[in-house]
Amino acid sequence: MSDTPPIVLEFDSVTKWYGSVAALLDVSFQVCTEVVGLVGKNGVGKSTLMKLAVGLLNPSQGAVRVCGSDATTREARARIGFCPDFDRLYEPLSGVKFVAWMLRYHGVAARAATMRAEEVLTELGLAEDMYRPIREYSKGMRQRVRLGQALAHRPQFVLLDEPMTGLDPVARAELADLIRGLPQRGVGVLVSSHVLHELEAVVDRVVLVHQGRLLADGKVEALRDQLPERPHRLRLKGARLRELASQLTNWPEVDGVSFLSDGLEVSLSGHGAFYERFSDLAGDWQGGIHELIPLDDDLAAVFGYLVE
Repeated sequence: MSDTPPIVLEFDSVTKWYGSVAALLDVSFQVCTEVVGLVGKNGVGKSTLMKLAVGLLNPSQGAVRVCGSDATTREARARIGFCPDFDRLYEPLSGVKFVAWMLRYHGVAARAATMRAEEVLTELGLAEDMYRPIREYSKGMRQRVRLGQALAHRPQFVLLDEPMTGLDPVARAELADLIRGLPQRGVGVLVSSHVLHELEAVVDRVVLVHQGRLLADGKVEALRDQLPERPHRLRLKGARLRELASQLTNWPEVDGVSFLSDGLEVSLSGHGAFYERFSDLAGDWQGGIHELIPLDDDLAAVFGYLVE
């Protein structure tokens, strides 16, 4: 038996033209039972990619498949859960009635739809509020209802468009936990967000889109390692910083050292060798090294480097 996870979304050499303008050019990637982040600035093809993924558009060239079926077919759409970035809930209905009605559109009988709506909203933490009118819900509760309608029919692929927008820190953390748990249920997730540091904490890997092309695909740390011409930057805090700076400037792996209000910023090349040498130095440094923080190993920095 193969241990390879199933592919729930596949872009195969996809190009999309709007008249003489190409919104996407020869884009190929896959999503399995994992959480994949979709990153890109406005106007670079990200919205077109998402519409293609859920079957709202046909590609001009290539193929988009969901669980092996063309994304625009009834078979594929039955396996897709879509949580858009706009909030268009029917205010007078309760959360459970709204989700049940969405299930009715999937052909689920009334009694079964209500039972499933109650089940999924309980799983999403709305057990005590699901019967209240949606107009009384907080932003976080409304987001749970939207996620509930996307998950209620038990899809195998879910697209979440800016799911963190407008949420307070507690609601964002709770939603992040929910998203991280979806692959354990056999669900593959493509999630778009402009809050890059929060997206990084949720996803297994990222897909970067820029000017209609797939710029990069992989784990953040792997993408950062593919940029050897970009020096790594660190912030160091510890005792005797002027002595420390004097020593580090003589190392061939160090491109430069500058003083901050509470530490040093160090720019590196050959950072693997640096860490080996620095471990030996730190162990014997009188007064100790208190902190070493990478400044550009995060998603925002990698994305910024790639699109410059």
